[in-house]
Formats: sequence, structure tokens, C-alpha cells
Amino acid sequence: MDTLNKFSGYGHWLPRLSLAAIFLYHGAPKFGQAQGMADMMGMPVIMIYMLAMMEVAGALLILWGGFGPDWATRVAGLLFTAVMIGAIVMVHFQHGWNSINMGMGNMGKGMEFQVLIIAISLFFVVKGNGANEAST
Repeated sequence: MDTLNKFSGYGHWLPRLSLAAIFLYHGAPKFGQAQGMADMMGMPVIMIYMLAMMEVAGALLILWGGFGPDWATRVAGLLFTAVMIGAIVMVHFQHGWNSINMGMGNMGKGMEFQVLIIAISLFFVVKGNGANEAST
């Protein structure tokens, strides 16, 4: 276990990089597809642009927080939490828990993935860059 403890100070990069990748992947394309998404969801296009900004800004902040200020990590966690609560309320809650479409007919639209993202995001809100510390 001592060998693994030498790397514990880098463990925070696993969820950081995962969150950044998820939100960049889903956020950046919204800038070019804003009108189509707004029409599909029955929302004002400005809301799609705001969502895209929250997702991309959060991704950049969670990465910056890994090297820099604690507040960047915590703000990113708050942004991700807000985005995922909105996604659950607007889309996923009505489809239940299962998001791995195993014959339930919900086509993978359940909320388990979004709940996991909220849990990881709230971990960063609570721990901030304290998640970067190596265990002794």
C-alpha cells in the first residue's frame, strides 16, 4: 500500500479529467447547434448558449483548479451540479433510474449517470483542492 500512497496526490486527476472531457464533449458543440437544440427543446436559444458556456467554463475551471486556485475547483463543481439538476428535471427523471437501456424501453435516458456526475461534482465543491492532497 505504501507504493500506491505515493500516487494518491494525483488521484484527483481521474475524476477531473473525466468531468472535463464529458462537459467539453457535450458543451462545445452546443455553440454551433444552439438554434436546433432550442427548437427541439422548446427553449430560447439564449438558454442553450448559457448552458454551453456553463459546461465549457466548468470544464476549464475544473482543469485549472488542479494546478491553481481552490475556488476554480469549487465553482466548477457548482456549475456541473446545476447543469445536471437541470438535465434530470427536464429530461431524465421521467425515464427513471436506468440509463443503460437493458430492456426497459427507456433507450438509456434514465438519470443514474447524471446522479453520479452530481456526486462527483459535489465532492469537488466540498473538498475543493483538498482532493489534491496525498495521504500519508
